[in-house]
Amino acid sequence: MDIKAGQSEAFVAGYVRKPDPALRVALVYGNDEGMIAERGRTLAQAVCADLGDAFRAVELSGAQLKDDPARLGDEFQSLSLIGGRRVVRVRPAGDETVDAVQTVLDATAGDALIVLEAGNLPPSSRLRQLVAAAPAGAAIACFEDGERALEGLIEQVLGAAGLRADNDARDYLVDNLGSDRGLSRSELEKLALYKGIAKPDAPAAARIVTFDDAVAVIGDSAAIGLDDAIFAAFDGDPGALDRALDRVFAEGVAPASAIRGLQRHADLLHRLAGAIEAGTRPDDAIARLRPPPHFSRRAALQRQARTWPSRRLADLVDLLLEAEMQCKTTGLPDEAILRRTALRIAQGARSLARAPARR
Repeated sequence: MDIKAGQSEAFVAGYVRKPDPALRVALVYGNDEGMIAERGRTLAQAVCADLGDAFRAVELSGAQLKDDPARLGDEFQSLSLIGGRRVVRVRPAGDETVDAVQTVLDATAGDALIVLEAGNLPPSSRLRQLVAAAPAGAAIACFEDGERALEGLIEQVLGAAGLRADNDARDYLVDNLGSDRGLSRSELEKLALYKGIAKPDAPAAARIVTFDDAVAVIGDSAAIGLDDAIFAAFDGDPGALDRALDRVFAEGVAPASAIRGLQRHADLLHRLAGAIEAGTRPDDAIARLRPPPHFSRRAALQRQARTWPSRRLADLVDLLLEAEMQCKTTGLPDEAILRRTALRIAQGARSLARAPARR
């Protein structure tokens, strides 16, 4: 099954209500790592509530399965010593897991749920194609929250605490929350704690989150997160970049994940720059992006696409791949690698902005 981004939340909710034993492999992928982690965990917990249960929950990496593809099939067919369906989480997963996933789809026995958490797999990805085409598979897209999705998240998180945002507060939250689902949920949970969990018999006014409440908790720095760090780097704003990275680390975002976010943004700008250089109007090129960017980011995207020529963006790919490799293979602190790499991007943006004639 191919589950589009707009269908993913309903699909996961439906699986939680009634787990389908026919589903063997769930691939969760996209460009919102917070949403991927959240939905992957939700699917896994629908089968095994305690993911720390060593008898029923197993975690593997794509690299392990590349070296030993049969391992996944063995885990799929293994039975729990204490009963209950088992779950196998594979993260990060990529095309290196195709052979292992194929063994699960071909297996004649076994009932474990395999949950694969991947990055932004392109349509040409063999893993994405394999799972989407399989009757026992579901490829679930997770892309950054747009305005409507953010409104739904606000209603969901505050509603669970017995609260409701008034119109001004909701509009402020939509404008100031980041596009990463995990970070946005964390901010909203802090807002709910600030307001207090409303009792069923509390006065109606006590259950309303106001504009002042939202500003008091979220503040002007609410949107300073991974998305803001990325835009600050490509805008050439070292000061904003430094503050945003402080927030990223405080929120517990892995530096390697942030580097992959920079890679995705470079790829997006490369596509935009190529279209503009071919004669497409910038606003038309942005309007054709799927999923569409948040409305608050469109002006920045247009500015960055004009600043960064496609040939310089292609050079960034090598820089970012090198940084990701350093995070995995060297003894250098990951945070230092991320800061250095992001600062080099910011310096490049400032250089390009000062010398447009040399682009």
